[in-house]
Amino acid sequence: MAVVTKDTIIGDILDMDKDTAPFFLEMGMHCLGCPSSRGETLEQACLVHGVDVNDLIVKINAHLAGK
Repeated sequence: MAVVTKDTIIGDILDMDKDTAPFFLEMGMHCLGCPSSRGETLEQACLVHGVDVNDLIVKINAHLAGK
């Protein structure tokens, strides 16, 4: 199982599991198809959108572990 960290690229997370998209949409990141957003790290995206990166890491990793 892959583990997501604050340095994981958004595009890599989406490629691991397309069902992670709602986690990004919930934080206000509605530009998931944009090449620049797919190239951001999870930490960069969270900083821009005012989301705690550690909380999101826990949610995404729990989701991936359940697969």
